[in-house]
Amino acid sequence: MLNELDGSDSCLDLVLDRLDQAVHVINCEGITVYYNQTAAEVEGLQATEVMGKHVLQVYPSLTLETSSLMEVLATGKPVLDQQQTIVSRTGRIITIHYSTFPLYREGILVGACDLSRDITKIKEMSDRVMDLQAVLLDKKSTNLKKVKKTEISFAKYTFNDIIGSHDLMVKLKVVSQRVASTSSPVLVIGETGAGKELVVQSIHNASSRKDGPFVAQNCAAFPATLLESILFGTVKGSFTGAEDRPGLFELADRGTLFLDEINSMPLELQSKLLRVLQDGTLRRLGDNKVREVDTRVIACTNVDPQEAVRKKELRIDLYYRLNVVALHVPSLRERKSDITVLVGHFIMMYNVKLGCSVQKISEEVEQVFLKYSWPGNVRELQHAIEHAMNIVSGHIIEIEHIPDHLRNYDDEHSREIYCQLNGKNLPEIVGTVERSALIHALERSEGNISKAALSLGIPRQTIQYKLKIYGLLKRDKKGDSLSGGECIEKT
Repeated sequence: MLNELDGSDSCLDLVLDRLDQAVHVINCEGITVYYNQTAAEVEGLQATEVMGKHVLQVYPSLTLETSSLMEVLATGKPVLDQQQTIVSRTGRIITIHYSTFPLYREGILVGACDLSRDITKIKEMSDRVMDLQAVLLDKKSTNLKKVKKTEISFAKYTFNDIIGSHDLMVKLKVVSQRVASTSSPVLVIGETGAGKELVVQSIHNASSRKDGPFVAQNCAAFPATLLESILFGTVKGSFTGAEDRPGLFELADRGTLFLDEINSMPLELQSKLLRVLQDGTLRRLGDNKVREVDTRVIACTNVDPQEAVRKKELRIDLYYRLNVVALHVPSLRERKSDITVLVGHFIMMYNVKLGCSVQKISEEVEQVFLKYSWPGNVRELQHAIEHAMNIVSGHIIEIEHIPDHLRNYDDEHSREIYCQLNGKNLPEIVGTVERSALIHALERSEGNISKAALSLGIPRQTIQYKLKIYGLLKRDKKGDSLSGGECIEKT
């Protein structure tokens, strides 16, 4: 079939052989006419063993009914985003995630093409994790009265582990503790590294479900079909190779299910998740039996959920259901007054872990930390301290001990300003510098306009006027507010 491309077939072969997807093409009789190198590596076969042979001859475990290629030939319709476990001709058991498409030429069906990825190792890993969770949860429910809570809890953090005295953090902890006493779903919003899971685990451990299981799942970690079976479970026969297995919703019954990166969950799964949230029931994959679960769902996202809704990454009905209780975890640049206490906490932690005797950071390092914008948030700060304590020899962390990108931050910032000013006339240069000064003053004052005005030596009315000029202050129904959501005015 591919040799009908008038001389370009060799180039096409080179391209297809370098894809990370397995490509298998059959003609309308079911005979293999193309089989790329990735497919051969995945299935442990040589192309010569597959080319020219019927697909059911190559895969003896398949039938006319279970082969997606043969199904597509029969129906002329694609089969999308499926999971299947097959036994190759060499006896190897393989789990694949695949889509199969009909091939038409001038309106006539001439064959079918299967695109697949080998997810055998991913499935084996997920099965082992789920089996381990099931065993641990079974032991937990059996021996609950015999062991201490700390020996059986999957969530190790409490509100005492949330470090910080900034107003935003105090408010977050107060509201989170109130939320812990209910069973409503919660949506936790915050940048990567800000401490979202810390908040989630603390809510679980402060709730009436603290003696129940805490199960976490990253929604971006698995393909759609595999994620569905992980969350909702399977019954034997639901797909080739499937076994009776509870999903994470069942494993987290009477406890908490933490779904990270909820915006990465496929939309079709989001609708199924919505049904569980609404009525507390689910069906395992391929099952007709309705099962009741008492599982609290706490979801996290590191993007603006409203933006995710606009981009069709998050269903609007699921957003409204989760957004009953929304908690915003502030970024580190919004609470720079907490940097000192966080640094002290991490120094103590790594003194114990690494056998060090560090007492503090130098004033120079402190100034760098306070100027830096911390895009990686608390996690980046923690890694910076860990880096320093691996190479420091004395009791004080000096500037030479911190990572290069922090030491060079001022130089890089100066180069950035130079690039912004290059080629501009004087009024434009003044405007650029003035706008930058306003932004940095607001960052240092953590959004307090009065403090920012004081640090710049100008009246409050003047800074508000300039914020409006440079588009840093927008007017809404409630009055003026800082644009971009980066800083919050405090009274």
